[in-house]
Amino acid sequence: MEDTLTVFKASKFCNVSSKTIINWIEAGHIKAYKTVGGHRRIKRSDMEAFMRGQGIPIPDTEIEDERKRILVVDDDPIIVETIVQALEEDEFDYEVISASDGFEAGLQVNHFHPHLMILDIMMPDIKGNEVCRKIKSNEATKETKIIVLSAYLDEEKFKEMKGHGADICFSKPLPLPQLKEEVARLLDLK
Repeated sequence: MEDTLTVFKASKFCNVSSKTIINWIEAGHIKAYKTVGGHRRIKRSDMEAFMRGQGIPIPDTEIEDERKRILVVDDDPIIVETIVQALEEDEFDYEVISASDGFEAGLQVNHFHPHLMILDIMMPDIKGNEVCRKIKSNEATKETKIIVLSAYLDEEKFKEMKGHGADICFSKPLPLPQLKEEVARLLDLK
């Protein structure tokens, strides 16, 4: 196992919920730090010390990395931060990265191989329908799920985007609980 644990991995290691781990951190029972993005991380040695002190058995086997990869593409840093943080703190412990333009998104699709992409289609250098079409027509990426976000689309445009391969379309401002629910559903986690 790596030397640093996410809240999700720590919860699997202890066999408790992610919320329990967060509560233990906030109560000061487990030492943790926050990343620049505000995500909690726990050193493995601190986790094991806590577990020994509480009489929680430390598993012999490694925790398998079964994380789903999500790429968030939006040129608004506040929206990106909000979505990334919500998904990283989710019970399913997604691996989330972001891209702020179409060029970077293309690179990330090829290198990161996301299971799901959250795409703002109203960015200066992105034609959302073209991105959807390319991803869905490429043998290597055709299984990637796509959630489209836009502040300016109506039902007609949403239907058009679905025709190009988008799985779901949301209007901004988006309801985060609904977005998290749809992400989990599209990734067959719920």
